[in-house]
Parts: sequence; C-alpha cells; structure tokens
Amino acid sequence: MNPTSTGPTQADHHHRGTEVGTEWNERYLANGWATHPDDELVELVSPLVPGAALDLGCGTGRNTVWLASMGWRVTGVDASSVGLDHLRTRADELGLESPTTIVADLTAYEAPPETFDLVVIANIHLAPGERDGFFAAASRALKPGGHLYVIGHHLDALGLSGPPDPARLYTETILESAFSELHVERLERLERRLEDGGERPVVDVLLWATKPAVTR
Repeated sequence: MNPTSTGPTQADHHHRGTEVGTEWNERYLANGWATHPDDELVELVSPLVPGAALDLGCGTGRNTVWLASMGWRVTGVDASSVGLDHLRTRADELGLESPTTIVADLTAYEAPPETFDLVVIANIHLAPGERDGFFAAASRALKPGGHLYVIGHHLDALGLSGPPDPARLYTETILESAFSELHVERLERLERRLEDGGERPVVDVLLWATKPAVTR
C-alpha cells in the first residue's frame, strides 16, 4: 500500500469483498442453512404496511424471503453469490416475485439515501472500524418514518456463540450510540436456548428504531 494512503481504496474493498464472498460461498456450499426468519423480525414487522425493504448481509435469504412473502419489495445484499442463488431459488419455489439481489462487500456498499421503509441487519459482526460506517450507511438508507431492525450476538455471548473477537460483538450501549439519531423503540438483551436442547444459551441484543419524520 502507498505509505501516504489515508484509508482503503476501491481496489482494497474489491479484494476484501472477493475474499469474504469466497469464504461464505464455501460455507453455503458445505452446509445446510436455516430458512425460518427471525422471530423478533416477524413480531415487529408483521403489523407494518409493506413497502420497500433492504436486508443487509442477507445470506441465503431467510428474512428476505419471508419479507417478500408478506408483500415487501425487498433488496437483499450479500458478498456471497451462492447465498443469493439460494435466496432466489427459495423465492421461486414459493412462487414469489424474486427479490432484487446485489453482490457487494458490506463495508463498501451504500444504498441510495432515504429509499427504504425497513432496513434489516441480522447477525452482521464487522470490526469496529468498519461497523461505524456500515451502520451510518444503513441509517441513511431509511426514509423518514422508516424502521431499522438490528440483531446480533451480545458481548455476553463471548465463548458461547458468535465471533471469538469481543470487539465484533454488540452491547446495548454500542447500538444505542451508533443509532443515536433514530428514535429507539426497543433495545434489549435476549437470552434463549436453541431448539436442539443445547446447554449453552444464545445471548443476543436487539434494536428496533424509527427514523424521525424530520431528521435532527
């Protein structure tokens, strides 16, 4: 890298995105993946009038496909082309209009501002230096009055589930600070056990927030 460089270049983002996409392509080819949407997303979104939704880091599309089935016009973004292939196949099998899919590195992708009524970020754990910009871009993508859904592994899950790097895990304070310009309607630590009866609980943190009609 040029020693006078002050940050990642477009080529850096492209290289990183290719590496991430390749890694997740291999994972999706080797494993079966859940198709059930997040229970909390279903609870929070079901009362809303469907509009335009953005699912960032959608993977194989468990939330994207559910949103499409509820009448949302969904755009799913992920670095894995294999994951997005799974998404489109499931949508076709269910007779749904195929969601828009975009292959992109989440650290470089930015949706058009004030375009979406709902933005979903489910279990995306970037490093803090990447996370701040990613969260800011997600907030900008919301229309005034639009809703943001974030769920991820809590710091208390360290060693139990989620990334082994504590810096990538969430706390209530991290999410509240990242989205301070939004009206937070729900922010809480969730603890539950998986259906497989495992001894270790899943510990998550959930944020549900609305973009003010007149931004501050």
